[in-house]
Amino acid sequence: MASTILNQTIIMLILIGVGVVCAKTKLISEASNKDLSKFVLQVVNPVVIFVSYQREYRTELAKNLLLTFVLSVGAMAALVLLSYVFVRKKEGKEFEIERFSSVYSNCGFMGIPLVNAIYHEEGVFYLTAFITVFNLVVWTHGVILISGQKDLRQVVKVFYSPTIISILLGLITFFAQVKLPETALTALGYIKDMNTPVAMIVSGVTIAATNVPKLLKNIRVYYVCFLKLLVMPLILAVPFSLLHGVDEIVRMTILIAAAAPPAAMCTLLSIRYGKNSIYSSEIFTAGTILSVGSLPLVVKFTEYLTKMS
Repeated sequence: MASTILNQTIIMLILIGVGVVCAKTKLISEASNKDLSKFVLQVVNPVVIFVSYQREYRTELAKNLLLTFVLSVGAMAALVLLSYVFVRKKEGKEFEIERFSSVYSNCGFMGIPLVNAIYHEEGVFYLTAFITVFNLVVWTHGVILISGQKDLRQVVKVFYSPTIISILLGLITFFAQVKLPETALTALGYIKDMNTPVAMIVSGVTIAATNVPKLLKNIRVYYVCFLKLLVMPLILAVPFSLLHGVDEIVRMTILIAAAAPPAAMCTLLSIRYGKNSIYSSEIFTAGTILSVGSLPLVVKFTEYLTKMS
């Protein structure tokens, strides 16, 4: 488990490094970076979600998938509520970015490799339920939190977003067993595979402007990472360890996804809505590195509670 996390962290750091080099050599400008962030949010992410539902139907899979949906909704609701408890709104503070980073994780590019290494294809399939709930919540609560636009019209527009549309189409194709031609799936697969590298390069371009000495001295960065990586996942682990009637793969998949490091999407949305993307990148970078040690702790703690209950 620890070696898997370490390998994924190294891969992400290398891709971020590529983004830093591209920024320093001016291969990617600030304007180009904004366009790339839109491409990830509005094209690549929707394709990742849709393709995940292109699989054979089985009753057991469908039952556990729906159960994962329910538990994921509960987990996300708990994380959002906890963020308002631990991150207070203060004038002059980047509380929006801190709340977002404490709730939303890199459950896609970080969660999929980890779950696949531990629970293989079945775990990845259940993870798509968490990712679906994640996208529903992030494109409503998350976007409203970062953009500051709280009117009902903004919420309605969210449901017309490419990501939400891809979720609905994916569910329909899975339960109706509508399969795309192999050629089409291959083409979409190429787009899906760009998710991690492009998102990390965009983050790297933004990180290139980061003041590293400032990052190391910023206690708030460590506080947010502490909340995201340990406090909130461990709180979730308590009720999850008591769900003995639920498949272990379902429970642990959700916890691993929730305990993954802060989402790169915070940086992408910060760029899009003119927020402090540098600060969000600092939290993302620190959280990714610190997760090497925190994820195994969360998993072991949950396993211990399960045996004791």
